[in-house]
Amino acid sequence: MAITLTEAAARHVSRYMERRGKGLGVRLGVKTSGCSGLAYQLEYVDEAAPEDVVFENHGVKLLIDPKSLAYLDGTQLDFVREGLNEGFKFSNPNERDRCGCGESFRV
Repeated sequence: MAITLTEAAARHVSRYMERRGKGLGVRLGVKTSGCSGLAYQLEYVDEAAPEDVVFENHGVKLLIDPKSLAYLDGTQLDFVREGLNEGFKFSNPNERDRCGCGESFRV
């Protein structure tokens, strides 16, 4: 099982943690939400939970809770700028469908 960060995502996370003055990495998970059933959760963390599975790419740690790992296996997290918008983009091979607004997905 693997989850990866692109260089752009790792740079964004590193810069944000530098401005915060602390941080271990980011936690990626899923929660029940939206019209398709699941939504991504992303938060900066200062310490790992005992059950977290940790992946490291480009010097940045990505922490995943075991329940979310089955939904996220193979996911690549990128940081993109499209016009005036910027944000994280999830490329998840497990997604079977995505709602029209892009806020939730189904596996």
